[in-house]
Amino acid sequence: MGIMKTTLDLPDELVREVKLRAVMQGRTIKDLVAELLRAGLGIDAKPTPEQRVLNVHIEIDADGFPAFRCLPSAPASSMSVDELLKLEQNAIHQEDLARAGISG
Repeated sequence: MGIMKTTLDLPDELVREVKLRAVMQGRTIKDLVAELLRAGLGIDAKPTPEQRVLNVHIEIDADGFPAFRCLPSAPASSMSVDELLKLEQNAIHQEDLARAGISG
């Protein structure tokens, strides 16, 4: 069986849901979409290896965004909001420097 590449114009919310499900299931978007198409067309699913879960601490909130829950023993659980924001800002600053080719 060959593989054909194609481009589809899909609604943003549908693409967002597929991406979130792929992350939650530790799968590629390609494999997930192929499975969903097979199921929608009533074609027997292709046998696949057992899917792994990347992180059981990822949840989808009411707005459809991923929320990451850390373990009680994680360093972030004992940090203040100000400390967490400073850590995040520092990480973003370092990423910006790296993108600009500046060592920081």
